[in-house]
Amino acid sequence: MFPSLVKDDSFIQKSALFHDSSPRRQRRGSLACKAANTFIIDVQRTLKELLHSEDTNGDQQITIEDKGPKAISLRTGQSGGFRRSEIRGTYMLSNLLQELTLANLEAKGDFSIGRGQKRLGHGEKTILLNEAQLTENPVDRLSRCIKEIFWKGLTRQIDECSIHLAGRDPKDWTVDPVPRIYVPHGAPEQHLYWQKLGAERPELCLDVQLLPRKITPGYVQQLNEKPGLLALAMEKKRDPATGEERLMGLPFVVPGGRFNELYGWDSYMVSLGLLEDGRVDLAKSMVKHFCFCIEHYGMILNANRSYYLGRSQPPFLTDMALRVFEKIKHEPGALAFLHMAMSAAVKEYNTVWMSCSRLDPTTGLSRYRPDGIGVPPEVEAGHFDHVVEPLAEQHGMDVATFTSSYNAGTLSCPELDTFLLHDRASRESGHDTSYRFVDVCADLATVDLNSLLYKYESDIADTIDKHFDGHLTVLPQFAVDSPNTTDEQGSRIWRARARSRRAAVDKYLWDDEAGFYFDYNTLTHTRTTHESATTFFPLYAGLCSTHQARRLVSHALPALSMPGGIVSTSERSRGLLDGRPQRQWDYPYAWAPHQMLAWIGLRRYGYKHEAARVAYRWLRTMMMPFIHYGGVVVEKYDVCGREDSHRVDAEYGNQGADFKGVAQEGFGWVNASFVVGLTLIDERMKKALALCATWEALEPGYGKRS
Repeated sequence: MFPSLVKDDSFIQKSALFHDSSPRRQRRGSLACKAANTFIIDVQRTLKELLHSEDTNGDQQITIEDKGPKAISLRTGQSGGFRRSEIRGTYMLSNLLQELTLANLEAKGDFSIGRGQKRLGHGEKTILLNEAQLTENPVDRLSRCIKEIFWKGLTRQIDECSIHLAGRDPKDWTVDPVPRIYVPHGAPEQHLYWQKLGAERPELCLDVQLLPRKITPGYVQQLNEKPGLLALAMEKKRDPATGEERLMGLPFVVPGGRFNELYGWDSYMVSLGLLEDGRVDLAKSMVKHFCFCIEHYGMILNANRSYYLGRSQPPFLTDMALRVFEKIKHEPGALAFLHMAMSAAVKEYNTVWMSCSRLDPTTGLSRYRPDGIGVPPEVEAGHFDHVVEPLAEQHGMDVATFTSSYNAGTLSCPELDTFLLHDRASRESGHDTSYRFVDVCADLATVDLNSLLYKYESDIADTIDKHFDGHLTVLPQFAVDSPNTTDEQGSRIWRARARSRRAAVDKYLWDDEAGFYFDYNTLTHTRTTHESATTFFPLYAGLCSTHQARRLVSHALPALSMPGGIVSTSERSRGLLDGRPQRQWDYPYAWAPHQMLAWIGLRRYGYKHEAARVAYRWLRTMMMPFIHYGGVVVEKYDVCGREDSHRVDAEYGNQGADFKGVAQEGFGWVNASFVVGLTLIDERMKKALALCATWEALEPGYGKRS
């Protein structure tokens, strides 16, 4: 089990848990402050001193692993700077480093959160800092960082103001990467916009390309030598500076780290946190981007880069749109927004998930099975060497020559074709990678995908009845030219589809004895036995019966519950590694999407206490490294008992941990999970969370029911 916070309890003594932490009002222009414990700080000098004495490993973070004195003396505001007071302990010193780094960035104009420190002249080098900012309740601090800093740090938009940032791609491994944007054939106004911008601002070196009307896997492969950004939704807005109407990109939130694009299921997970934090505007914009992608690219893309064309991700559009609609339903245009989103979802359902490649006709269930040719270009050099090397040796070639010949189509290798089919499928699933999917993913009717499609069917039916009087006409831009589809949608057919899918899921995926939903292999016609957190997706989708929900809670939940949350797969299913590489979507790691969907599902079926328990454990997993390791928030965590749960050494490492001084992004869906998780626990739990108390250490009334 995780230990309680005992290594560094100095912050508790002055913590906002025990006194009012709100900043006191200061008399304008006065050095002396009526509030106690206000410090006058020379930013640059103090930063240098702090890092020199406390950052003993030189990573520009202050953590429990640094071996400094854990104390610094600061001039007090109430003495006019003539007296000093000492602050002590990792948490307070780390917060000081973060606040000074932010002040330094704001002074340079590199960052602003709208709450800049009070500056005292001297070339804007000196600030007043309230001690309450250093002793701030860590739960409140992380909540504030997410709302004021992280969402802003992760927000992008694609237009003339930001193409130089949005165009950067850390995954572009070509020799001479340049900013490049691909515009869909059906957006001529955007094409003119980008061409004009490229001509007017040659310093951008912007390469503007128009996509053909029909995009084939062969064409997508040709783009791999010239990867670029895919255009997203833009709207005409009036420029406040000139008064002219012009196209502007709609904002969206990226995951973070090396992922600098609009991602599929990441965006849904992020929207859950944005809506709780009152950022309905951002969530609404991302729904519009999804609709734009379905209209012009045929699907919600894995992400908006050229090499993702043809590959989708788990579908969440209906729920995302309905959650936004509930927030804006009294605003003008709200129903038109919902009409657009549901029309787009109907097209996506029919042309992507019910297409012949993804639909298994025998079971009536769907699979992750995207089209594609060649080796995915977004992976790091050497990522597939363990597979390619033996194949290259068989052909008497080195890896580079073999890969080049294979990609060019001059060399046939059915074995590699099959491997890459399943690899692309696992990437479309969002669970890349896991031993659950190795060499089999494209053949699996998965629990997660079919639960989400059941929710699409149910959501569309309910929306048609509730908001469109039982009849929905699909908007022209989402119409499908196919004899098997119609633009006129009634709720009855969607309810029939939902009933049919539920029956198929019960028949092929549900194991009553095990108390688990398992994937079904459509090639071997067998149900797998791989225990995965996706077994809780049917709870989220409302697909379970009361009996099935009870079995999940009594069997699957204990099997996958760890001290730090719900683990992605069981250790038994992962098996002994025995020289095999650790996969990031396997035991002992856990991910925010699994947590949030399980919480929503448990509460949907009345298991509020169980939802609070697993949510608390996940929040504590986040809280420990946030307090001990400089305010870090990362992509995924080890939930099986490590205090440094943010350290994940698997495949791509961990995004979000590499920052200097202060974290400015966190990680998108993890930020959201903290915001959402806090809504599921009571005030007593929040106080315990600030002290990093284990669930078992809470009062017996909680512990007995766990």
